[in-house]
Formats: sequence, structure tokens, C-alpha cells
Amino acid sequence: MPGLNSIAERTCYCARKNNPHRILDGIVSRVGALLLNVECCIHPGHLPLRSDFFYSSRKPRPISERQDPAHASLPEGIELVQRTDVEFEVDGNVKLRGWLYVLPGAGRRPAITMAHGYAGVKEHGLDPFAQAFAEAGFVVLLHDHRGFGASEGTPRHDIDPWRQIADWRRAISYLETLEVVDPQRIGLWGTSYAGGHAIVLGATERRLRCVVSQVPTISGYEQGLRRIAPENVGAIEEAFSDDERAQQRGEPPRRQAIVSADPGIAASYRAKDAIDFYLQPLPEGAWQNDVTVRSTRAARMYEPGHWIARVSPTPLLMVVATRDTITLTDLELAAYERALQPKRLVTIEGGHFDPYLSMFKQSSEAAVEWFKLHLG
Repeated sequence: MPGLNSIAERTCYCARKNNPHRILDGIVSRVGALLLNVECCIHPGHLPLRSDFFYSSRKPRPISERQDPAHASLPEGIELVQRTDVEFEVDGNVKLRGWLYVLPGAGRRPAITMAHGYAGVKEHGLDPFAQAFAEAGFVVLLHDHRGFGASEGTPRHDIDPWRQIADWRRAISYLETLEVVDPQRIGLWGTSYAGGHAIVLGATERRLRCVVSQVPTISGYEQGLRRIAPENVGAIEEAFSDDERAQQRGEPPRRQAIVSADPGIAASYRAKDAIDFYLQPLPEGAWQNDVTVRSTRAARMYEPGHWIARVSPTPLLMVVATRDTITLTDLELAAYERALQPKRLVTIEGGHFDPYLSMFKQSSEAAVEWFKLHLG
């Protein structure tokens, strides 16, 4: 574990947006000195790579009533979320990397494992969800899929849904090894393409005590019928065949853009909301607009909706956007009807990306409530 002096240099203080009080800059800077006395609660056998601290003040006292932080412990209402860079190994000696969020405190706690959807990285709007879950008292592991973001894996930006599912099982196993985690109380949250993974894992991974599937992929085949004009299907199939022939000759997998508004550029998505979401400002090097062609073929073959009736008896929450043109609202609602109890449906006004953006409060609070109900 790096020394707390170095951690303090990377400290970030965040107040919840719905909090009517603000922590004065002078108070915050003095509270930062207390980091020198914070004891790391991460198991020393799993060496973290880097740590950041996030403050949230959900129920603060007025500033005038607080004890001088230079002579006291952390003020009441201030909670410290530690976000640590972690890594764990999956098949093929590949290291997956991500962020582990922990609130201070003794004892084992319930945990949530999270990952992003098609070609997304953890920086694509998932940190606020992880922060909300951690502030609610859960240990949270948010990882990048192999070949994306901080994780290892070649070829880069190659999406095999079944490999991602197998890797995610290893993330669950990793969580079970942590001293801060109660291995009998682990839940899973997945969104979009990984919302489909959440359904498959909910049906096949009985270590999970509950599952949240947000705007999930239900049927790659049905999505393809809606999003690709019939006259263009032949060209796509020929592109798949050309890619296979090229790989047989020893060439690397061919590539295409993930998003593009230019019809002359092959791309996975052309909708404006998808372009805006994927091309949002991100840290340099975190993501690039590139994916293998064979990832599209795998997506068109992926049918997680076939597993939904088998999730039971694991409790399932589905969060569905009412105008989703990516994973398709009607497919999601029909799949929910096929699911067995215990289950819950939460509908969010808007399109596929609104649960991350304008409707974040509603989508995140629904998930927190579900996890509290079933993980304690």
C-alpha cells in the first residue's frame, strides 16, 4: 500500500449534488490533513495500485457547529469513500484492472460487482453509480473488460460476450477473497450489453444474491433486424466473411469504428445519443473509437434474453428506458414478463443513455434500494 502522504496528494473531495450545504474550501483542506491518520482497510495480500479519497456530506451539520477539524476526527456527516486501483488475473494470464470502492469501518460488508456495456470503459459514466453504491455501505468492484481500458488482453477492443461473462465470474471470486467483503452477500450490476451479461450470470451464477440489469441487451438478432436495413444485410455478412478469410491468411482481425455519423465509415452505432455518449470527454488514453468487426458478428449472435426465466430464484431488478432505440424497449419489457419472481421493473423516461445522464438519480436510487433489500 503506498504511503498516506502520497495518497493525500491525490485526494479529491466530492459533495453530493442534492446536498444543500457546501463544505468550505478552507475546512476541506484542513480535513485533508487527517488522511495521514486514516488506516487502509484493504487486505494487504491484494496490493492496491493507487488510492483516491472521496468525501460525501449527505447529512452535515452547519459549519458553525462543527468542531475544528485540526483538533478533531472527521466531522459528523462526512464519510470517506476510498477508491483504489486493483487488478486480478483471469484465464490466459490476463490481468483485469478496475476500481475498488470502500467506506471505512470494521467487519465484512455486502459487495457489488459492476462492468460496462459494449465497448465501454469504467470512465464512461459508471463512477457516479459506484460512488452511490459505496456511499450506501457496499464494497464496490468496477472493472474494465479484457482488451479495454486499463485491463490487459489482446487483440485490443475485441468483444466476446461469453469470454466477458467468464471473466466476470473471476471478478466475483476476487471479491470473495477480500477481508472487507461478506462472500455470502454479493450482488451484480450490469448495463446495456453487460445488462445482458447480468441476466446470463443471474441465471448461471448462484453465488449472486441479487442482480440489477439496466437497459439490457435481450436479443442481438432482433436488434440487428431493427437497426440494419434489409438491403444492407448482405454487405455486412460479406464483411464478416472477408474478415474470416483474412484471419485465415494470418492477418489481424479487421476493425471498424464504434460510433460515426459518416455513412461512409463502418460503425456499430450512428444515433446521435450514442455518438455523444461514447465521445464524451475522457482521460487521455482511456478509450478509443475502435472495435473488431467480429465483435459485431458476436453481438448479432448473442441472445441473453433466452436465459431470463432461469434467473429465478435470484432476485432480478430490470431498469428499462421508455424510448430505448439501442437495446429496444419492447424487447426488454417482453423479456421482463418472461422472468419469474422475485423481480421488479423500474421504467425510466427517456432513451438508452438517460439512466446514466438526466435520469441518473432515479436509476441509481432504484438499484441502491434493490441491493439494500436483498444484500442487507
